Amino acid sequence: MTQVEVLSAGRGHVGGYKVDVTRGERVGRVSSEWFSRPADERYLSLSDLYAAVHRRTERSRTRTVESAAIRVEAGRDDAERLGLLLPGSDAPIAPTHWSFGQLASLVGAPAAYLRQLPAPLAGINLQFGLSSHRAEQVKTLEIEDGRVELRAATGPEYGRIFDVELVAAVQRIAGNGTGDTRFKVPGLLDWSTGIYNPRVDISKDTTTLYASDRDVFLFLVDDLNPIEAGRLPDGSPDLYFRGFYCWNSEVGAKTLGMASFYLRAVCQNRNLWGVEDFEEIIIRHSKYAASRFAHEAAPALLNFANSSATPFVNGIKAARERIVARSDEDRTEFLRRRGFSKAETAKVIDTVLAEEGRPPESVFDFVQGITAVARGKTHQDARLDLEARAKKLLDRAA
Repeated sequence: MTQVEVLSAGRGHVGGYKVDVTRGERVGRVSSEWFSRPADERYLSLSDLYAAVHRRTERSRTRTVESAAIRVEAGRDDAERLGLLLPGSDAPIAPTHWSFGQLASLVGAPAAYLRQLPAPLAGINLQFGLSSHRAEQVKTLEIEDGRVELRAATGPEYGRIFDVELVAAVQRIAGNGTGDTRFKVPGLLDWSTGIYNPRVDISKDTTTLYASDRDVFLFLVDDLNPIEAGRLPDGSPDLYFRGFYCWNSEVGAKTLGMASFYLRAVCQNRNLWGVEDFEEIIIRHSKYAASRFAHEAAPALLNFANSSATPFVNGIKAARERIVARSDEDRTEFLRRRGFSKAETAKVIDTVLAEEGRPPESVFDFVQGITAVARGKTHQDARLDLEARAKKLLDRAA
């Protein structure tokens, strides 16, 4: 069945299609971003987001300076209003809240303590730290916007990847992110009907394109082209669609990374439901970060966007068809031999029985039971452990 045929067959309702979100994993990363972003950090298109981060890059410059050559000026009471006179600059540069903390950390001074001191005293402490800084150099990111500010202060080996580089890489596969290509801001799951509507107006409340003065985060999906990977117990198609999110911080607030996956739905709070085949790449801003981004992360994103879904579908099919248990003894032995405790084993079997109306038989049944139990775990480590074990089972079946 082709993707277009699946979309037509899977809808059954105007503007959407039925999904089963009791299967697969729930991923809350996008929801956390959605909850925490104020209105001025939300963008309605990739073009708007690109323009914002591009303007910021155009006004910025980065350089490496000798730590001992930095002069601290304290002309105000507020420690964070210290001025930094850098080599080659005619006027003091004002550190931001973020860069002040970075600079203090670099020289081994507690930023929270310095912020409580009168500016002259904080300046003396910071100046002493800079003069005795063991790394001897600081890499700066400065921006001019009416006045010159220090946006970031890192070690000399920091491998900066500008936010605009990541957004540009996403634009190459997602265009404007509004539906002009396959990948777009996601639609919305209606919990009352179980219908996922991929066509939802993009607003400040629904967008998944974010940028602050410290980072960017983007989440896009191909939800107009769902893929059928088997059938549900009622005979209806089990539909998935592609999705990915990526993030970066050019000021050292977080790593650069991206995650790709198949999922069944996105709800109003931007939780991801029914996630399968989750893959993640994380690049720390080390010396060779830019090279890794160019030769590993960006091509991986492009490959995911353009690759065939056949391996994923075949993997799900193989897991459904591989029967590994036909009796209660088989079921218990299958899980216990794979490191599950007696309590976990009982919980997985009972969960499948409750959700499917029958005990688990195939690898796919067990994987769904394990991920369902994982969703109920309150401790992240326990949840991630179960999800990893479920993925391992699915990968082996495929």
